[in-house]
Amino acid sequence: MSLHYPYAVPPDAGVTIEVAPGVFWLRMPLPFQLDHINLWLLRDGEGWTIVDTGFPDDGVRATWSQIIAGLDGPVKRLIVTHFHPDHLGLASWLMEQTGAPLWMTSGEFLTAHAVWNEVAGHGARFMVEQFRQHGLDAARLAKFEQRGSGYRKAVPALPEYYHRLKAGDIAAVDGKKWQILIGHGHAPEHMSLYCAELNVLISGDMLLPRISTNISVFSATPDADALGWFLDSLDDLAREIPEETLVLPSHGLPFSGVQSRVAALHAHHEERLGALETSCEQVPKSAAELLAVLFQRALDTHQTMFAMGEAIAHLNYLEQAGRLSRTTGADGVIRYLR
Repeated sequence: MSLHYPYAVPPDAGVTIEVAPGVFWLRMPLPFQLDHINLWLLRDGEGWTIVDTGFPDDGVRATWSQIIAGLDGPVKRLIVTHFHPDHLGLASWLMEQTGAPLWMTSGEFLTAHAVWNEVAGHGARFMVEQFRQHGLDAARLAKFEQRGSGYRKAVPALPEYYHRLKAGDIAAVDGKKWQILIGHGHAPEHMSLYCAELNVLISGDMLLPRISTNISVFSATPDADALGWFLDSLDDLAREIPEETLVLPSHGLPFSGVQSRVAALHAHHEERLGALETSCEQVPKSAAELLAVLFQRALDTHQTMFAMGEAIAHLNYLEQAGRLSRTTGADGVIRYLR
């Protein structure tokens, strides 16, 4: 079954579209190759709940100010799906503007603080060492060292308190029950929200219609099977969410076809895994040497960060499945051989 897109055109900046009763879609720009994020406003009695914040930018702040001024009631809470800057970046500012409390998972709240403060194995200096071990050349490593903490630059401030949500919790919004679903692989404790009554899933970055979300291995957990966790999380969604459910993703257009999309993502990643296996047939290769297998395009520094994390995730998956063997050479570089 192919995916169905009930809304062919996204909303303009500052405009909302009601995609389900009491569920409104708005879109904000991003300063990356992926140039937008979808955000959600939920009618909540006499007020509103916001899901995700957008990227810290003066234009986005101005658009939010316009939207908030036009609401017919207060913002009661801010729900954030995960810690990445386009989702959490304006949380502190929105809390100041509206007085609304932050709701998110512990894994995402605490990871945000660890990355921002560059502690507990998170942050630029740890990432540089991880990429060095996986064969990235000195010139590209130097660019990461010069850039420093990209996260701190992208997230000007972090909230110091929050209301914790965890797997299986129910968030009541306007008398309707939104079930908290936790996914792994893209972020430590990524939250999606499912309302059976409305037949709507706010999927965040866990389930996107046209691209596969980035799956990376953090330097703090170098042996993590992030890809395996992601695929298992997708299977959980496919079991729990009906095919006809309207999926509201963070990027791309709203769609229906959960099982179809999960099957396509499995096939995509298996094709990539097979290509890596073939490339490691004769000579051991590092993650850096295999970037061109996964990404047939030039990569800037920002894209190289995601690409290295993704390559390591796929190689960890193959090694732990017994499909590749892992060795560390005299030069300290980790390589993989079939």
